[in-house]
Amino acid sequence: MKYNEKTLEVETIYEGRMINLNVHKVMLPNNNTAYREIVVHPGAVAILPIDKDGRILFVKQFRKAVEEELLEIPAGKIEPGEDPEKCALRELEEETGFLASQLLFMNKIYTSPGFSNEVIYIYLAKDLITGKRNLDDDEFIDLYKLDLAEALNLIKLGKIKDAKTITAILLLQNF
Repeated sequence: MKYNEKTLEVETIYEGRMINLNVHKVMLPNNNTAYREIVVHPGAVAILPIDKDGRILFVKQFRKAVEEELLEIPAGKIEPGEDPEKCALRELEEETGFLASQLLFMNKIYTSPGFSNEVIYIYLAKDLITGKRNLDDDEFIDLYKLDLAEALNLIKLGKIKDAKTITAILLLQNF
């Protein structure tokens, strides 16, 4: 059986630099109405960079929303009208200082579909060459390199907690 919710009204509650918040009045399959708070996001990319020695490049940065430093793969927001692949190449160089000679699409994920429309396109970056690191003014990032076994162990130990990073690493095992 297929269920759907028909949007009857949309009210924008907040418009921000990175996200908007909308409230949708919807008609449910049983003809009742309900309200859905939806975080509207332009989409993002995440890049799993593999160096010539087979190590994965990670970034470590403080994330205010969870009040801790997280070990993650490079990632960033897609700009309006920007192609996700071009965004991936841009973000990889900005955050790590590397360019990818080979960029392969791995998959896309919805981060929190219960309240957000954010989609993250995950790419595998190979054949890395030195470029120019260019962090945003509000980015403070350290680089780390781990092999796949080390990364999987950090996931198992709860040291890697970021969903896009865990997803990309698990995808890599079968890619």
